[in-house]
Amino acid sequence: MVEVLHTGQVEGAVHHHRSPERRRPGHPPHSPMTALKQLPALVALERLPDPVVAVAENGIMLFANGAFAEMLGYTTPDAVLSLNFHQIFHTPPAAESAVWVVCAHAEMVVELAHRAGWIVRTKMSKSALLRRDDPVALVMFQDLTKQLWDASNR
Repeated sequence: MVEVLHTGQVEGAVHHHRSPERRRPGHPPHSPMTALKQLPALVALERLPDPVVAVAENGIMLFANGAFAEMLGYTTPDAVLSLNFHQIFHTPPAAESAVWVVCAHAEMVVELAHRAGWIVRTKMSKSALLRRDDPVALVMFQDLTKQLWDASNR
């Protein structure tokens, strides 16, 4: 026999009163801003649709996203990371640090070497790292090759 208590509940019955935010075990509720704050920077950079690269002063490629690799004809970012700054930037000054060269050419059209041997003309952004003494430059590119080719053939 089931006894009904005066509170309307059945004695011995287990009641699951869940709020909507507790429906997914293991996933604490949080706001979109919290999710954004917890997103690792490299994951965010990889997901950008625009080509992004980070280079150290000595020319070592520290990061390249898939869009950058694709723009230069490589199948993976790791293939780009095996190269040096001077192998990618078509005509950089040889004696300067890679970070200095990137900063000096910010907001300018630069020439990059495509894997197939042709030149990719891109507009390079300013470095996202703002201090002059940062040991890394982090920049984004806008591929202008087709646009410039079309303009020169008019």
